[in-house]
Amino acid sequence: MNKIIRNTLILTAITLVSGLLLGFVHELTAAPIAEQEALAKANAYAEVFPGAETFTVIDDTAEAAAFMAEKGYSAQEINEIAEACDASGNVVGHVFNLTTPEGYGGDIQMTVGVQNDMTMLGISFLSISETAGLGMNADTDTWKAQFAGIQADEIVYTKSGKTADNEIDAVSSATITTKAVTGAVNAALCLAGYYAE
Repeated sequence: MNKIIRNTLILTAITLVSGLLLGFVHELTAAPIAEQEALAKANAYAEVFPGAETFTVIDDTAEAAAFMAEKGYSAQEINEIAEACDASGNVVGHVFNLTTPEGYGGDIQMTVGVQNDMTMLGISFLSISETAGLGMNADTDTWKAQFAGIQADEIVYTKSGKTADNEIDAVSSATITTKAVTGAVNAALCLAGYYAE
């Protein structure tokens, strides 16, 4: 009986010390991690809307999400919406930070920059873990560049070569990734239309 009590006390002490150490490490690393995430987001916003001087986060994601779901984009989640402003403070477009769960490797978090005239300026990934050599090819400058300059309410992907202004070439052998990214981009375009109205 004494052996059971002693082992229980030892395990309790180990658990308590481990918990305290984990809590300490979490507190120690939480601020630097948050700073890195904020910096990555700021860089992504600047990448997808290079002409903007400032980005102002707007707080109506619930209304925007309801609108997006009504238009058929219920799979995508809005993380944040920011107004892109010029040097005079005029709103020249929006940056949409979205997560889609439809990637082959799980969630894809990305940003999309869209001007007021519905011209896309670019996309950037904050988090993507698709298959190396296949879906991860979506995170190349060459593939992402094809979104810049598209002015459309919706884009489509093709496997046989782009022939229309609202088309992009699919990532080779990665249709699921292409479909997920295209869905998130179309959700962002839907939201851009919501704010343009």
